[in-house]
Amino acid sequence: MTNNGDASPPAGERPRTITSSGPAQMPPGRLRTRPDRFSPPRSAALRLLVKSREYRRPRLWAGVRVACGVFNIVLGVALLAFARELGALTWLAALPLAGAALIFWTVYLLQQEGARRVRELERSRGRVVDDSAARLRRIERDLHDGAQAQLVAVAMKLSLAREKLGSAIDGTAPADLERVLELVNAAYRGAREAITELRDLARGIHPPVLDHGLGTALTTLAARSDVPVELVVDLPERPSAAIETIAYFCAAELLANVAKHSGARQATLTARRGPGRLQVRVSDDGSGGARIENRGGLAGLAERIQAVDGRLHVTSPAGGPTVVTVELPSHT
Repeated sequence: MTNNGDASPPAGERPRTITSSGPAQMPPGRLRTRPDRFSPPRSAALRLLVKSREYRRPRLWAGVRVACGVFNIVLGVALLAFARELGALTWLAALPLAGAALIFWTVYLLQQEGARRVRELERSRGRVVDDSAARLRRIERDLHDGAQAQLVAVAMKLSLAREKLGSAIDGTAPADLERVLELVNAAYRGAREAITELRDLARGIHPPVLDHGLGTALTTLAARSDVPVELVVDLPERPSAAIETIAYFCAAELLANVAKHSGARQATLTARRGPGRLQVRVSDDGSGGARIENRGGLAGLAERIQAVDGRLHVTSPAGGPTVVTVELPSHT
């Protein structure tokens, strides 16, 4: 299914692809499918021993594992008690005991993983608090130096125009209609500039296009990109509003980086929904060399993603291609 930047699909978007070469040109692209599979980030041992569903109710599954471990110990001890009767099969008692050891070791790993993620969330939450305070200061500064200053200038110009018109009506001064018209025109231009600044500021807080769903928002984003973008969207269900906003701004910043730094001729933006996860991937055929540096754009992006227990992965060898993958929980 081929879409353009003005399309408005329903909330549950089906897979679709567009190719965008800028706002003025939207040639159709071909549908691409990829066998992307992803799960919550964890060690190899946990991926092997723990199912993804266990992370949704960790206490319940930990209790089940402990109960299974205790049962295995009881079974192993019982088999050892009948070692004389078992004879050469006494070694079978080692199986449930070994299973119990594996179960309790898995529970220990889960506890360590949980503690690690709690510490990471605490650190990222502190960074998000600082980032939110900085954003509020930026919004206040933009309002004070931008829209507020424009509106004050508009009020002053309208006040001067009112005084001149009042003096002309009272007969205390000759009518200077050209000067009054000039003041009114200047006030009108200032009001329009203030409205534009306020609209841009509001769009930076929450893009209105997200009201129609993340798929529509990404379609519009791809259509406005300076680099031709192939878009692949597979979102059977909408994530939560907060996750949609984070995913949108991640995609916007990554596409901006492609246009500014990569020298790429083509980019691909992919958004897929997995079990409890949302994956956003931006790849390009540029020069590569992108990496996460302290106080860099990708580092700030990674901190905001980690605040919701997400992950940022960057693969960018010298000479390209660059692949940046954002993995987020589907709901906060």
